[in-house]
Amino acid sequence: MSTAPGLFITFEGIDGAGKSTQARALGAWAEAEGREVVLTREPGGSAGAEEIRRLLVEGTPDRWSGETETLLFTAARRDHLERVIRPALSAGKVVISDRFADSTRVYQGAARGELRGFVDTLHALAIGREPDLTLILDMDPEVALARGLARRSGEDRFEEEGLAFQQKLRAGFLALAASDPARCRVIDASRRPEEITADVIATAREKLQ
Repeated sequence: MSTAPGLFITFEGIDGAGKSTQARALGAWAEAEGREVVLTREPGGSAGAEEIRRLLVEGTPDRWSGETETLLFTAARRDHLERVIRPALSAGKVVISDRFADSTRVYQGAARGELRGFVDTLHALAIGREPDLTLILDMDPEVALARGLARRSGEDRFEEEGLAFQQKLRAGFLALAASDPARCRVIDASRRPEEITADVIATAREKLQ
């Protein structure tokens, strides 16, 4: 078991901004620094949460109401927290997650009918945990959307909402970053991957040390 305190880092941003790539790069760097790393994602990250993930990312955009989406995301997040995140942090590991509660705050709370109060109440009741550091990858929604749809992953439900929805999401993430500057850092994701990674590592190094 590590003697260093656990550290919880999340990546946020619109679809196609490169979160998964940068999460892996940060994880590789942290391991090279001698830390045990758990790379995970939301929705998902645990067996039960991965089952719920399929309900959320597949199907038509109007499959669920904003309220139902929020309940499903929160259920997946609770299982993820219990089975993966908390145990890893207790063991002194660095947990790096591709999305966490901020995505629900923005996707359902800001872009799906102003459900922020509902989202925040559920979070307080069922989750009650914030990351130590959140890296928000920011880029042009039109470019990110084209990249996301080009993947043809079969998990395109949110990309299929279209450009206007992605623009709302970007505004939501930037507003969230402005409201919590102690935790959130905005990273320009329109550059080459290695340039983005350099900024990501420089920002995370402060927390790790």
